[in-house]
Amino acid sequence: MKKMNLLKKFAGDRKNIKFSIALKATAIYTSMFGLLLAATVGFLSWAITIRAVHMRHLDSVASMVEERLKHGRGQDFDFDAFAKANKVYIEIRYEHEGTTLTFGKKPGGKGNYANTVRSIDRPCRKATVTVVDCESISIAGNISATGFLVILSALLLVISISGALLIRKMMRPIYNMTAAARSISAKDLSRRIDTVHSNDELKELAETFNGMLDRIQASYEQQKRFVSDASHELRTPLSVISGYANLLRRWGSEDPEVRDESVEKIVEETENMKQLVERLLFLARADQQTQLISFERFNVSNLIDSIAEDTKLISREHAVVSEIEPGVFLTADPALIKEAVRAVLDNSMKYTPPGGEIRISCRRGPGCVEIEIVDTGMGIADKDLPYIFDRFYKADAVRSRGTKGSSGLGLSIVKWIVERHSGEIRLESKLGSGTRFTFIFPDTRNTETTERPA
Repeated sequence: MKKMNLLKKFAGDRKNIKFSIALKATAIYTSMFGLLLAATVGFLSWAITIRAVHMRHLDSVASMVEERLKHGRGQDFDFDAFAKANKVYIEIRYEHEGTTLTFGKKPGGKGNYANTVRSIDRPCRKATVTVVDCESISIAGNISATGFLVILSALLLVISISGALLIRKMMRPIYNMTAAARSISAKDLSRRIDTVHSNDELKELAETFNGMLDRIQASYEQQKRFVSDASHELRTPLSVISGYANLLRRWGSEDPEVRDESVEKIVEETENMKQLVERLLFLARADQQTQLISFERFNVSNLIDSIAEDTKLISREHAVVSEIEPGVFLTADPALIKEAVRAVLDNSMKYTPPGGEIRISCRRGPGCVEIEIVDTGMGIADKDLPYIFDRFYKADAVRSRGTKGSSGLGLSIVKWIVERHSGEIRLESKLGSGTRFTFIFPDTRNTETTERPA
């Protein structure tokens, strides 16, 4: 069992081994040129060996003829039979006499036949012995230097073409990426590149390209959803404003009650639309990372106390209780902290029935500052908790209670503000049992005032 697991692990590790393009290209061309070199050396070695064998045979025959002639024993020797037996052609030329004796069959054709020449210097009779091999030295002996270079060039061309085809196959993911990039449009962002057939930098590039397409598609879908939701949210107040404007135009001059109601609703919806547009612009700046955050050291106890007093004046139908530890300081953007706390308080006031309690607390924790808002409102269902910070998300329980709904952007902004301050949000809520928001901000104790884009 252990052996099987080790084999599987080894096979998996082998699959994960990555070979670079440079290594692959080097291996391909080294192998090919090594093969060419081996073939060339082998061919030359074979040709030299064949020629050496033939030359040794000719030297042996020529030595025999030379010995016979030097010692005057050529008359009683059958040179013709000797030449045929050894498959050679023998030519003896006597210079002083001008006579030539031949033995054996002279090779014809244009083959490359090896030969050797011996000179015999006898008193008053000089002779030249030529021995020609009747067997051609095969193809090795028939190839000239030019022919060898032509064959070598042809082999080099074949290897170059084969290497180019292998490199082209290896670079196929790039061609696929090019085709995929050309086919991508706003209507079709689903194209992806196959990464199965490569295990090198191109695979990493293809995976990176696919990841980029995933992010672009997710961003595009989010943008489409954002535009659709924003259009829907803006359409509602615009419809209300348009309806009351028409009502005011028809009967406002005659009925003061209709006029006052229409003006009041128009102002109210205009304020709602203004708030929505401001939140949309805030999120747009956040997405583009142009929203500035001005860090400074300030007394957060005083800030939360001021917010609590304002809430008591605004929401008289709720019991607003503040539990604020004095002298708590924090390095953050006070304006953004104030906006985040107010956004949560707005939800608490909106979804807590009259007579309910809203508790605001601020305290110093171990290396952090904790701001907590607890209400006794309608709460949030468990199925809605994971999505409560998503843009334009509205819990079903909120809509079902007849409460005036929100745009669904406030908590998204709260989450962004807390995260940009390296903080944490803790949310506890149950349907019908109220909600607890806890902001935890790290206390860096940095007294310098800085301003930077988020």
